[in-house]
Amino acid sequence: MIDKREWPLWEIFIRGQHGASHRHVGSLHAPDAEMAILNARDVYTRRKEGVSIWAVPASAIAASSPSKKGPMYDPAEDKAYRHPTFFNIPKEVGPM
Repeated sequence: MIDKREWPLWEIFIRGQHGASHRHVGSLHAPDAEMAILNARDVYTRRKEGVSIWAVPASAIAASSPSKKGPMYDPAEDKAYRHPTFFNIPKEVGPM
């Protein structure tokens, strides 16, 4: 049996009933993915808020460093065409 102190950390994402995207709701330790999902159900969806749960090993997540946000995002400033200000969006489309 795996010692609880050695259980990997899982990042939990829940898709709510009224949204199409999963959102990060927290972290928990569990011995495997199945147990992480079951524990996440008990901890994060007690009021039936979710329709889907993702459990991702924290060790599998790669992230940029907030301290290096300048070099990471500065090149995008000269690409104004990426912003929808140059396009006419019909009212029927609604907010994007």
